Amino acid sequence: MQPTMEIAHLGRLLVGIGFGLCAVGAGIGVGQIVAAALNGIARQPEQAGKIQTVMFIGAALVEGVALLCAVFCFLALQS
Repeated sequence: MQPTMEIAHLGRLLVGIGFGLCAVGAGIGVGQIVAAALNGIARQPEQAGKIQTVMFIGAALVEGVALLCAVFCFLALQS
């Protein structure tokens, strides 16, 4: 059964909104990670290398979730 054009357009609109929320959420998450890392480095400069490593791991995990969400949004467009 084919969806009507109105429902198909609504689905595309909702996928776009979902993709936008995914991008905003990832930006906020990475921003908080970097801010916390900079605060930690300012307090303990001798631990900068360890803090930076943990920061990159955390940012990669947040970006991985955002990428997965974006893939799901694009897959939702196909159906």
